[in-house]
Amino acid sequence: MKGLVLIATVAGLLAGPLARAQQASQFDGYVVHYNTLNTNQLTPQVAQSYGMQRSASRALLNITVIREDGRYGGQAISARIEASAKNLTGQRRDIEMREIREGEDAIYHIGVFRVRNLETLDFTVRVWPEGAAQALELAFRQQFYTE
Repeated sequence: MKGLVLIATVAGLLAGPLARAQQASQFDGYVVHYNTLNTNQLTPQVAQSYGMQRSASRALLNITVIREDGRYGGQAISARIEASAKNLTGQRRDIEMREIREGEDAIYHIGVFRVRNLETLDFTVRVWPEGAAQALELAFRQQFYTE
């Protein structure tokens, strides 16, 4: 149930002005959805249930891996994920990712990291879907606001 609350919270946030932050990359047989947001945008209940500190200076990277299997929307699957970000001066930070699994249908991967106001980060994400022989790689840029 907690996972559904987090998914609903993130989806609700994305339905508003943050909708442009929701992104996806398509690979042969997979779709990787990814987005970032400041943790102060999570409800206190969701943040507490996942042990996250709500703060404008902390952000959440959320990744979901979907295996396209002919069904509408495909199937969320487990994956090993390595993520890092570099600011524009080249300072790198590794983002520790953890898997959240709720029931059979909800699998997502989250990582929390610090941000500064107006900081732009270039993300590099490598995804090894369950059963895949090689990594899927994606990169994106995001600017954060803490005030």
